[in-house]
Amino acid sequence: MGVWAHPDDEAFLTAGLMADAVRNGRRVVLLTATKGELGIQDPERWPPEKLPEIREAELKASLGFLGVKEHYWLGYPDGGCPQVPREEAVAKIASFIESVQPQHVFTFGPEGMTGHSDHKAVSSWTLEAFERSAPPGARLYNAAVTPAWCDEHLERLSELGAFYEGAEPPVTAEADLAISFEVPPDLLQLKWQALLAQASQTEGLISALGEENARGINSTEFFRLAAAK
Repeated sequence: MGVWAHPDDEAFLTAGLMADAVRNGRRVVLLTATKGELGIQDPERWPPEKLPEIREAELKASLGFLGVKEHYWLGYPDGGCPQVPREEAVAKIASFIESVQPQHVFTFGPEGMTGHSDHKAVSSWTLEAFERSAPPGARLYNAAVTPAWCDEHLERLSELGAFYEGAEPPVTAEADLAISFEVPPDLLQLKWQALLAQASQTEGLISALGEENARGINSTEFFRLAAAK
């Protein structure tokens, strides 16, 4: 199960893992808190008033490449997650965990990866919901990056505004990671298609980075263990 704030979070951080899980016959369930209606990149191509439905369609297409068929919206406003009543959000996620009984749950760490307040809220909700409702043996993972990844990519991503001012990504030593998944070429191609499918959010970044760099940034998925039952 993945619990994320906006459409495309799941593609950047777990598309390879999701595609691998589907390929191996595992159930994959995705929860998305908002429709990302504030992610306005090009208002002429993707009009703000139509962006929620555009991003909904993009996410559906993106998940189609990965083979993920179970997706649910939590129904919260983009940029408004910190204002959502905490118990309401936690209870909603906990109900999905109770129903699905996932053995592995993926979300942001408390720093929110990029520093986005919605990311931080989703992280906090998911941790409490996991502690409340996860089955025995379940594990909760937080997205992370390694020092080597930062050495190669952080400066350029920071120049492009990928991180909020003052925010730092969750750098974790390779030895301290629970998961370091090098996405194999065939699954990386699926991940690439999943990212391209969400063009209203990814097209500009990919263009600025160049395809080779963009693929490199997304070729490994890192997670540290946050909690276990």
